[in-house]
Amino acid sequence: MIEAPHRPAAPAARSPKIAPDERAARRSLQAQIEWLEGDLAALSAAAWPRTGLDWTDGAARRRGPRILDLGELEQIRDELANRVADRRRELADRHVVEAANRSLVADMLAHPERHPWVRVSHADIGEPGCRHWHVVPRFGLLGRLAGWWRVKISSGCPLAMAR
Repeated sequence: MIEAPHRPAAPAARSPKIAPDERAARRSLQAQIEWLEGDLAALSAAAWPRTGLDWTDGAARRRGPRILDLGELEQIRDELANRVADRRRELADRHVVEAANRSLVADMLAHPERHPWVRVSHADIGEPGCRHWHVVPRFGLLGRLAGWWRVKISSGCPLAMAR
């Protein structure tokens, strides 16, 4: 039997470099960004009467209209995810402090002699308004010397003065 001479295999035909279809990945990233922005807005609304929480945009501003590539969309998504996690943590910490202040107010009302001169405001318990609870001596100096304490609850914000 005669064998055919061995020829090297022909190189595989190379396909032209075509960018993969990014539409599905782009839609997925945009949906994630939309969900994270909605979550951040809901957190902001949940924290409404509280002050001192930073809700400013920490992401770098991108100037001008343009279509973002996948890397930029991923960066925006990651920044938003970090901001949402930070805001959740800040809000949870604030809730712990407010719960402690609410229990302090309850204890002040039950046992004012244990909390002389302590003052707790509505802002300290996470509520809007100007009301505050203040433990003061009953009957001034005589009450202070005798250990007679009471909780004075303010009536709230003073009325607006006419000009």
